Amino acid sequence: MFTIFLAIAPVFALILMGYGLRRGGIPSTEFWNLNDRLVYWVLMPALFFAKISAADLSGGLGDYATLLYAGFFTAVLCGWLFGRRMDGAKASSLLQGSARFNTFIGLAIAEAVFGAPGLQIAVLGSALLVPVVNVTVVTLMTQQLGGGGKSILRGLVKNPLILSIGVGVIFNLAGLNDVPVLHEIARILGDAALPIMLLCVGANLKIRGLTGSIRIIGLSLIGKFLINPVAVILAALVIGPDPLTLQIALIFAALPTGVASYTLAREMRGDAPLMAAIITTQTLLSFFTLPLTLMIGQAILSAM
Repeated sequence: MFTIFLAIAPVFALILMGYGLRRGGIPSTEFWNLNDRLVYWVLMPALFFAKISAADLSGGLGDYATLLYAGFFTAVLCGWLFGRRMDGAKASSLLQGSARFNTFIGLAIAEAVFGAPGLQIAVLGSALLVPVVNVTVVTLMTQQLGGGGKSILRGLVKNPLILSIGVGVIFNLAGLNDVPVLHEIARILGDAALPIMLLCVGANLKIRGLTGSIRIIGLSLIGKFLINPVAVILAALVIGPDPLTLQIALIFAALPTGVASYTLAREMRGDAPLMAAIITTQTLLSFFTLPLTLMIGQAILSAM
């Protein structure tokens, strides 16, 4: 666990650095807002396109998809059941807190612990999860909150991450794995994505003035850090996946909720302050829960 902790430490150090820089006004609030947009619209799509278009998809992704979806849909179900007797706004934040994940942290940790092969598999995991997660969560939140779903779903069609995944798959299937200039530009931009996005994750944390139900935050922790990883492990015991595939799936299962959940809660008139509290609490705790989850995964692999 100590080795994993050391590998993950730089990732969280950058997150804390981003938090400190923004709270210190360095260089300015406007800078961090623009950086968020740069990551979302340029750097992350470039990373996804470069990795997915050049990935080897011939080996099949059935086992990997089974692990990822087992964790996600089990967590979604539990988050939805936990929130059935709650106010719709609070229930929607609990749903997101139980099921959504921070893609940026996941990619960074996969590379930090498992190197380039880990990053490649994590990008493929993002391609499998991102469209499904967004459509599922938005649909259920629409049911909880009422209205507004159609415009949000239309927005998903224009989501740059989903679009870059789709274009990457098309290029891959067409055999265009290394187009001169285009792929080189995408790789350069992709290399810049991870450190910048980690600073942005930290810059978006809101520790001061957090408000929210301790009970609901606690339920989100159960869904995110317990139910999701347990479902992945149970699925792994049935199908016996490749060791690296299982470890990357466990990283996704134990990731904190993504910062985009706050934006979605605000746009759909959910409980945005509660969502901010869930995001911040999970992000801080994941520094300890992620190494523990990976350690448990290694123990299970050695026993299989």
